[in-house]
Amino acid sequence: MKPELATRFHQLHADGLLLLPNAWDAGTARLAQAAGAPAVATSSAAVAWAHGWPDGDALPIELVLQTTRAVAAAVDLPVTVDIEGGYSDDPARVGELVARVVGAGAVGINIEDGSGDPALLAAKIAAARQAAAAQGVDLFVNARTDVWLRGLAEPARRVSETLTRAARYRAAGASGLFVPGITDAGEIAAIVGDCGLPLNVLAWTGLPEAGRLRALGVRRLSAGSAISEAAQGLVLGMMKQFLATGALGGGDTAPLDYRAVQALMARR
Repeated sequence: MKPELATRFHQLHADGLLLLPNAWDAGTARLAQAAGAPAVATSSAAVAWAHGWPDGDALPIELVLQTTRAVAAAVDLPVTVDIEGGYSDDPARVGELVARVVGAGAVGINIEDGSGDPALLAAKIAAARQAAAAQGVDLFVNARTDVWLRGLAEPARRVSETLTRAARYRAAGASGLFVPGITDAGEIAAIVGDCGLPLNVLAWTGLPEAGRLRALGVRRLSAGSAISEAAQGLVLGMMKQFLATGALGGGDTAPLDYRAVQALMARR
């Protein structure tokens, strides 16, 4: 892990809108770099699916670390890893995991509260910050709150609940706030104005387009698992068609040929 990559990743949140097309292995990380992404973010769901596991803190930690090492070695970009809820309710164990994730090459993490107590996530964030600092890494801790995604507050209270959680997570050492599921421009503006952290939103039906998000002050837009979902659907459809007819077809998506993929994966 290069310390300058951590600095660069923080800087990418300082101005403008950082768009991250989430990857799930070394190959898709290379594709993200080839497409022009300034950093690589993993999607926990996409990584889990790539290993044949469901999303939701089910993936064995060794596979998380294996993926982190492979992605970090494949690109010359900052890498941030989605560690779901930290795969434990013990902040000390979460800190140990973060130390290993940083050792594997990550300079950022996503960590979420889910339906748990915000105090628990705050403790995990503090442990993560301490573990990274012990390795001399200014880790970007993106604190995800699922107020919208899981309906943790009545609609009229979603903004205030999110801001309350944001203040707690910021005090614990969070670098950014991730609020998946939010789409209303007024609510986005209210959170940007008062959360005190760079705001990350998720590509979602009804979300304002990127230019509008930039104007609202959003600093990061994530694809999440959407690209992986599209890829999984394409692969499944092609497999079904092949098994039924022996023919290969890609629908409306033009495939890359062998040489093009080989060129993208070539190492310097």
